[in-house]
Amino acid sequence: MPASLVDGNSLLAVDVGSATTRAVLFDVVEGQYRFIASGVAPSTAEAPFKDVSEGAKNAIENLQTVIGKSLLDSGRGLITPTQPNGSGVDALVVTLSAGATLKTVIVGLLKDVSLESAYRLTSSTYTRIVDTLALNDTRKPEQKIDSLLRQQPDLVVITGGTDGGASRSIHKMLEAIGLASFLMPEEKRPAILFAGNQKMEADVKSLLGSLSASVHVSPNVRPSLETEDLDPAERELAHIFIEIRKRQLKGVDLLNLWSGGHILPTAYASGRMVRFLAKMNSASKGILSVDLGASAASIAATFKNTSRLGVFPQYGLGENLSSLLKYTTLDEILRWSWMDISKDALNDYLHQKALYPAAIAATKEDLAISQAVARQALYLAAQAARKNFPSDISQMRPNLLPPFDPIIAGGGALSDASRPGSSLLLLLDALQPVGISTVILDPNNLLPLLGSAASRNNLLPVQVIESGAFISAGTVVAPVTTAAPNTPILRATLTYENGSEAKVELKFGGLETLPLPSGEVGKLSIQLLKGADLGYGPGRAPKEGVAVKGGALGVVFDGRGRPLNLPADSARRRELIKKWHWALGGE
Repeated sequence: MPASLVDGNSLLAVDVGSATTRAVLFDVVEGQYRFIASGVAPSTAEAPFKDVSEGAKNAIENLQTVIGKSLLDSGRGLITPTQPNGSGVDALVVTLSAGATLKTVIVGLLKDVSLESAYRLTSSTYTRIVDTLALNDTRKPEQKIDSLLRQQPDLVVITGGTDGGASRSIHKMLEAIGLASFLMPEEKRPAILFAGNQKMEADVKSLLGSLSASVHVSPNVRPSLETEDLDPAERELAHIFIEIRKRQLKGVDLLNLWSGGHILPTAYASGRMVRFLAKMNSASKGILSVDLGASAASIAATFKNTSRLGVFPQYGLGENLSSLLKYTTLDEILRWSWMDISKDALNDYLHQKALYPAAIAATKEDLAISQAVARQALYLAAQAARKNFPSDISQMRPNLLPPFDPIIAGGGALSDASRPGSSLLLLLDALQPVGISTVILDPNNLLPLLGSAASRNNLLPVQVIESGAFISAGTVVAPVTTAAPNTPILRATLTYENGSEAKVELKFGGLETLPLPSGEVGKLSIQLLKGADLGYGPGRAPKEGVAVKGGALGVVFDGRGRPLNLPADSARRRELIKKWHWALGGE
């Protein structure tokens, strides 16, 4: 083992969320980087503190109590590097999702080209589009300026024009943006990201440089009509997000100073880690990461040649929760509940949770409501994310996600290690995965922190992932088929490492499990009936069998069909949901 690993640097990672702030310590144990411990505290972005660094310090102090050594000095400053007495840490990284969504205006030429790319770009961080300027915009120039003045956006994203192409139309829109910025108070002027025709870079800086909070230029997101490249612009947008937060949130500057500039938006850090895992993973399927937090629902996905990151603040479980009914109905939420909940009780819950995002369920009714809300929020986020997948992927099976392996779940609602059955059922209901997938729970929400840590130490994420800090819920086998209820659709034999076997018959509408402990690998021989499809074609399965990994629930067979159809009768539906909970070890 190289000495550099044995003497490796300790790293503290802090995640500042809307509801909670977490401090996580990574250090070397027996020559390998490991997750040591975490401390959690309420976030302090809002009143009475209005200083995110206070919550970070509180979380670090709670971590100190767990590990039994000092990380902060008597003045609550970070001790760095590690001192001879063992106190302090060698490095710090930060991820950030706290704060109101950024009001954003997108600018482009063609609705189906540059504006689509601008929408996908802005969806990669915590934004809310408040206006769109396009070539076919029939408003007069003064109306566009009035709209910009009224909205007072935090950010303007400008796309349009292939590299070296026409620029006159974009130039006209730049004039409207420049004049509106000039009329705004200096402290209210938006940041500008230009990701269009590179020939216009000098014009953008000349027209807007002195009239905006800052001007950033990235490579064209649409260098040609047929080509879309979002990665460089997403990277630049992540830096702009932190720059804006420094102006909006007290304490971000201090955390930036402590970390030496190693601070990233939480969702972007998760997306970075998913791309990294995809490079390590030689399988043909993509990787999916979902995180359902107070700030937003975030979904990062990789495919063979591309990746997608979607951040949906409107589906977050925090202060935006009272607005969830703009995108769904009370009935659509209540369809997921295993208890008879009134609409008034659900409505009260949404507003109370929006006021107190860190509150936890105190009764069975609260738990049933929170799980139903989480299911619907994640379901809506997954459907929104699917629309932004590459067209050849999103059109494979309308309204269904493509096959992914693994699926990684983070966020308090999804990754509760004490209730792996409930977490897995929530994911199966909301995501409705197809094919054969390993489901990984991230109970300590390490994925974004590892994505941020990679900028400091690219070996640390690899070793922490391989150390068992993540928990496998098991392997899910979910065929796509339709059949009469209780009709056999799959038979399977699981062969264990010791040569013993277990068999299962899956009927349409049911859930079945076969035990397979974490860390073990078994071989699954499958016979598909009634044209069931696991991704190899209707009725077809590999003759040599499929290797499957164990987990808390072993191998789970989901025969409920895709898309999942719940009974219209509420009493029957609730009994069925209870039955599914029992099948996966729930109450």
